[in-house]
Amino acid sequence: MSLEQVDAFYDLVSSDQAIYEQYYNKCCRLGFLGSYHWDKSKIVDFAANLGYSFSENDLDQVWFGNEPSFSAQSLNLSKYEHMS
Repeated sequence: MSLEQVDAFYDLVSSDQAIYEQYYNKCCRLGFLGSYHWDKSKIVDFAANLGYSFSENDLDQVWFGNEPSFSAQSLNLSKYEHMS
């Protein structure tokens, strides 16, 4: 299932500092007043390069949907914020 692919991808991202840094550098840009802007199409492409298969809609569902998931409930990348 695609939502499981999203969860597995974020499990990898949150557990591997080097991959997190690549993810951050390729998929995020710092916006006005220090806000972060994540590009969903870049995230989907980045994940595909690592062998994961999901869509932007799947990503939205994990980020904002009602289904419980690892990413929506417990992904904590704040420990890596100092690297940016």
